[in-house]
Amino acid sequence: MATTSSGREPAAALGSAELFERWQAEGDREARDELISRFLPLARKLARRYAQSSEPYEDLVQVASLGLVKAVERFDPSRGFAFSSFAVPTIVGELKRYFRDTSWAVHVDRGAQERARRITDAQQTLSGRSGRIPTVAELAQYLELSQEEVLDGLQTAEAYGAMSLDAPMTSEDDEESSRMDTIGAEDERLLLIHDQATIFTAARALPAHEREILYLRFGEDLTQSEIAERVGVSQMQVSRLLRRSLQRLRDLTDAED
Repeated sequence: MATTSSGREPAAALGSAELFERWQAEGDREARDELISRFLPLARKLARRYAQSSEPYEDLVQVASLGLVKAVERFDPSRGFAFSSFAVPTIVGELKRYFRDTSWAVHVDRGAQERARRITDAQQTLSGRSGRIPTVAELAQYLELSQEEVLDGLQTAEAYGAMSLDAPMTSEDDEESSRMDTIGAEDERLLLIHDQATIFTAARALPAHEREILYLRFGEDLTQSEIAERVGVSQMQVSRLLRRSLQRLRDLTDAED
């Protein structure tokens, strides 16, 4: 049997179990490299599963090979199962992480990506339970996050995909246009800016409790009964205060005009 100059058998002549033993016991990099070379076809086979993706096959092989290196270095034969049973999920996990990192339209750090995925998963779970889209407060309670973190996560999730503004679109009359052509339109609300400014200025002349009732009715869209419960008066009093406040606003804005 052939031996090296040091009297040891060459790595290529050893079985996988002996190579792992030599690598782990002695840190023999020749044994490690032989293991990587021996199981490289497995990495290529797993990379081929994703060959239909938008990523070049050569890049996928490199990622799978990196996963194989990690598997070789972390494998513990003493646990009693085959190396392939450990290597396959390790390599596939590396490929999936690669896709997660490269499929975002803009660069997003790993922590923000994970939070965005948790929020997306929670949306699906809660929607399935209630039949509606969950609120930010519900998501925050379910995930034990602050509402600010949920809002950041929702914005982050929007970075996952992007679409070219030059992407073609077809209208109902079969005329082709680009997405850019659909962006931007005259905002009719601009015509209301002067009226809103006039009303806000006039409202400053009202007593604080009347301004609060107006805000609850038209800002938060509460019913008169809900406003009455909120401010501690009867619904009839709310109705009377609303009529009086609106009339005073009309008088003030007419006078200003």
